[in-house]
Amino acid sequence: MSILGWIVLGLVAGVIAKILLPGRDPGGLIGTTLIGIAGAFIGGWISTKFLDREIANQFYDGPTWLAAIGGSLVLLIAYRILFGHSRSRG
Repeated sequence: MSILGWIVLGLVAGVIAKILLPGRDPGGLIGTTLIGIAGAFIGGWISTKFLDREIANQFYDGPTWLAAIGGSLVLLIAYRILFGHSRSRG
């Protein structure tokens, strides 16, 4: 899959992660989108390095999508933990 394919996959994975974890994020829509893209790359990397799962060249590969969504969820949770309450500390 090309870099553009991973970016599109990351955008969709970020939206799905946001649906699964509703609420306000410190970065808003742009931050959540960037987290989704980074999560797709990280999820794919973890899948190949630690789970011995090759990345498919097809866009519609289920395990690749699950890895991307899982990576996005992990990054979104970490982002909320690290920066979620920064506005209220004032």
